[in-house]
Amino acid sequence: MGDLSPRALAALKAADAVLCEDSRTTGAMLARLGITARLIPLHDHNEANELPRILEMLRQGQKLALVSDAGTPLVSDPGFRLVRAAIAEALPISAIPGPNAAMMALVLSGLPPEPFLFQGFLPPRQAARAAALGRLKALEQAGLAASLIFYEAPHRLGESLADMAAAFGAARPAAVAREMTKRFEEVRRGSLADLAAHYLGAEARGEMCIVVGPAAAEAVVGDAEVTAQLRAALAGGLSVKDAAEAVAKATGRMRRAIYREALALLKGQD
Repeated sequence: MGDLSPRALAALKAADAVLCEDSRTTGAMLARLGITARLIPLHDHNEANELPRILEMLRQGQKLALVSDAGTPLVSDPGFRLVRAAIAEALPISAIPGPNAAMMALVLSGLPPEPFLFQGFLPPRQAARAAALGRLKALEQAGLAASLIFYEAPHRLGESLADMAAAFGAARPAAVAREMTKRFEEVRRGSLADLAAHYLGAEARGEMCIVVGPAAAEAVVGDAEVTAQLRAALAGGLSVKDAAEAVAKATGRMRRAIYREALALLKGQD
């Protein structure tokens, strides 16, 4: 409650209706603020069906506020389809800054804050999760050097950290941020291997955010390394165009030459 800004409070008071994930959660918050507003549930399961009615309300000039149960709307939360539809119809929209676990975790992690890549939630199944991490590793081998930010469910935290250690290396520095802005806020820092070992043996509770430090940059990239990066990028599922662009940016080589080499590599595989 202490992070609710004066602008957010004013918007809620002025709203003709409040779009929310769970009316019980938002209703309790509004009651504490002394706000009596009409609540309209909007979540992943009904957003598509509710769009026509909500857009018509906006066309009529009604003021609607969109809130999340926690965090920032659209950032691993509902609302993207609604915002995109409103933009397509040139309906006025605005946003009010508020709490965001990914940004807080990045700031408190002690890891390089820029550039960063926010991935949201990884796939829940181990095979799909390992494949997703493998694609990120391929991007790193092609030159990506950024802090990586993930959300994760507490019951999968240890397994996900172990998969990250396998994909990125056991010694890669990382941090696990728990319950950002809440009563039991906590940040644990260490290597991926150490964090995985801890959370595989300890129960995790609350909202979890993982920050993984960037891959170490190579000082000199030779021809053999360029070819290796291209092979890794292509094996990771990148298109020829995307792989060539990523490797060119990472190595400072001409994109056209890298693209020709990528085509030659694919032809050789065929």
